[in-house]
Amino acid sequence: MLRWGVLAPGGIAHDWVSTLHRNSDQRVHAVGSRSAERAAAFAGRHGIPRHYDSYEALVGDPEIDVIYIASPHSEHRANALLAIAAGKHVLVEKPIALTAADARSIADAARAAGVFAMEALWTRFLPQTTVIKRLLDDGVLGDVRLVSADLGFAFEYEPDARLFDPQLGGGGLLDIGVYPVWFSQFVLGVPDSVNTFGSLAPTGVDAQAALTLGYAGGAQAILGVSTTVETRNAAVIAGTSARIEVEPMFITPAGFALIGGDGERLEFAGAGEAEYWRDGLVWQATAVAQHIADGLREAPEHPLSTTVSQLATLDAARTQLGYPPR
Repeated sequence: MLRWGVLAPGGIAHDWVSTLHRNSDQRVHAVGSRSAERAAAFAGRHGIPRHYDSYEALVGDPEIDVIYIASPHSEHRANALLAIAAGKHVLVEKPIALTAADARSIADAARAAGVFAMEALWTRFLPQTTVIKRLLDDGVLGDVRLVSADLGFAFEYEPDARLFDPQLGGGGLLDIGVYPVWFSQFVLGVPDSVNTFGSLAPTGVDAQAALTLGYAGGAQAILGVSTTVETRNAAVIAGTSARIEVEPMFITPAGFALIGGDGERLEFAGAGEAEYWRDGLVWQATAVAQHIADGLREAPEHPLSTTVSQLATLDAARTQLGYPPR
């Protein structure tokens, strides 16, 4: 049972604290914001004992074990390094940084300080993902040849919104493209080639992208990301013996079907309606708590090397679209 601190009390932080307090024995003991009023309001809403008007004060609290970082993408590296320098474990919202190089700097700092660090890729810790991993490890699908995943939402275009602001790490690839890229590499590993086509928003960030990832053995991943239209938001793993179809939304506790070569269909039920959407954030937090209790400094399910390799793929995709990582 860790004593958590929340850095940057925005919308995702609200959902994260809500499910943590409702569905686990983990508790948030402090929140820090650059606005004293915002920190106080968030603390009052969630019954958090202490609130601070600076990130420095939060990470300096000696009664806090681990910091959950929920600031915009562009601030993740600086905020993570601040907390690590204070000797705190960190769970950093996805993407952990804007680039693979920035992710490596966080990883290097955490290892040097001897603290736990992880990207908050919550989908990796859902029950369905655990079962899918077992099926893959057991060879149930045979030789996996194709992975497909799409994630798209029809966001209203607002030039000043974080999603469309290049200074804040805007763009579909960093915001939601993390999930299809993670899913493909979860199944197939790091690709040997990345080919990307797409379009940019008027602010210059990526609005839509289609990625094909190639592997030396001949396997492929076909991924779609959009901020302009809503897609099916599903994923498929196709092997020579069977395939897995992950129901929409594949990033949530939605369940999946295992379909054999003979057409037999086995269903893995998703979570109930109450746990369907962001209540699923609780599984990653409890995993972090267990890993820290066990003396680990990285999550075996989602190590920092995986986070870096995902961002390297996203770096390549964004560069090919004419939207440099910097």
